Amino acid sequence: MTQKQAAPANEVHLVGRVSGEPVVRELPSGDELVSLRVVIPREPRRGTSRAQVDTIDVACWTGALRAVARRLPDGQGVQVDGALRRRFFATGAGRASRYEIEATALRRVRLP
Repeated sequence: MTQKQAAPANEVHLVGRVSGEPVVRELPSGDELVSLRVVIPREPRRGTSRAQVDTIDVACWTGALRAVARRLPDGQGVQVDGALRRRFFATGAGRASRYEIEATALRRVRLP
């Protein structure tokens, strides 16, 4: 059996619902960032019936993506394409980091 050679990739495709209102922030550099949260249901773990969700932070940097993100209401179905990024920042307790999706495409979708 031969192994198929794969190229490194960082590609993310999400479909879920917007949770809350998008947040617009002006960074110290003067750049603007619009961020939103997307909630995606997942199958319950074996042996439980409790519904579970993943809550994913999405960052929109380009003007076109920021414009789309600003118009997404709470509960709206959304499709996000992008890449997983780890962002580092300073807090009162020191340095911290978080993972988020840096969006390259964002569009409304109808969900059941």
